[in-house]
Amino acid sequence: MNRFIAFVKKEFLHIFRDYRTMLILFIMPIVQILIFGFAITTEIKDASIAILDKSKDEVTRELTQKMLSSGYFKNDAYLTNESQIEPAFNDQRVKMVVVFEPEFSQNLQKTGTAHVQLVCDASDPNLARMLSQFADGIFTSYTTSSSVSMGIQPEVRMFYNEALEGVYMSIPGIMAMILMLVSAMMTSISITREKEFGSMEVLLISPLKPLQIILGKVTPYVLMALINAVSILALGYWVFGVPVKGSIVLLLIECLLFTILALSLGILISTVAKNQMVAMFMSMFALMLPVILLSGFIFPVENMPLPLRILSNIIPPKWFIIIVKTIMLKGGGLSYVWKETLILIGFVVLFVTLSVKKFKIRLQ
Repeated sequence: MNRFIAFVKKEFLHIFRDYRTMLILFIMPIVQILIFGFAITTEIKDASIAILDKSKDEVTRELTQKMLSSGYFKNDAYLTNESQIEPAFNDQRVKMVVVFEPEFSQNLQKTGTAHVQLVCDASDPNLARMLSQFADGIFTSYTTSSSVSMGIQPEVRMFYNEALEGVYMSIPGIMAMILMLVSAMMTSISITREKEFGSMEVLLISPLKPLQIILGKVTPYVLMALINAVSILALGYWVFGVPVKGSIVLLLIECLLFTILALSLGILISTVAKNQMVAMFMSMFALMLPVILLSGFIFPVENMPLPLRILSNIIPPKWFIIIVKTIMLKGGGLSYVWKETLILIGFVVLFVTLSVKKFKIRLQ
């Protein structure tokens, strides 16, 4: 029995001395519960909306103030005409536009009914549905609390996805997830495989420079990842009916850029990991949760607490999903996605630079 107790103590000491094991046992569950707890929410907080007030009377101003003071919405812009609605959506500025009809207050007093239009960006159908429901609830609350018998009739209009098809949201997200996970995972084990099989010596004594070795590792996977991207687009279009309203050439170029980004990230992981198992674990843990939770693929980033919203900015799939939705669903061109494109290019430069610096000139 004493031998068994001594053996157990030895195992405890072995665990406590290995910081990587401690990270897996204690830090990882805490991080996961915090991310899941804050990211998975159906609440609406400070969703960006725009107001198009054609009446500009006391009632419309009171309704606008009631919406903005509810905590669900924040005003991003005041529009002057309907032609500004779609550019506001394309610029990723707002998620919903509230349009008050002319003579809103007078119509309430004369006929007891006034109309307001809720124009939603339905490229994210779940968020669009929630926004319209919350706004409708505020109008109903105002009508109920009013001393005068009146009715406000919201008319909901969905841009880009009138039927609120969930696949319109899932196809861009699935594309980002597959390209990121598969591409990064494939390349993350490439250099570690060379280390384990002992073939790294051949590369080290070759005249190739570190950058050439890294590019040589990445190049074969670029074509395979592009085939995956084209397959997803084809299935989305022909099977699920997801439109491609913008330039297919621009979309493929953006897919190529994101593929290179994912591959360069995989190479960076492989230069840090000591073996294939560690590389695969790092790829899964470092990429799976952020892609699913913090990229806006499933849960709107706008609903998350400020620290997670800031953290989401360093998640490359977030920017790629915005690009894909803008091109596929909204028909936007490079003028609408140039900022997101530059961010992806910056990630590529960062990952390639770090990979070259981390690449070991000799085996350790």
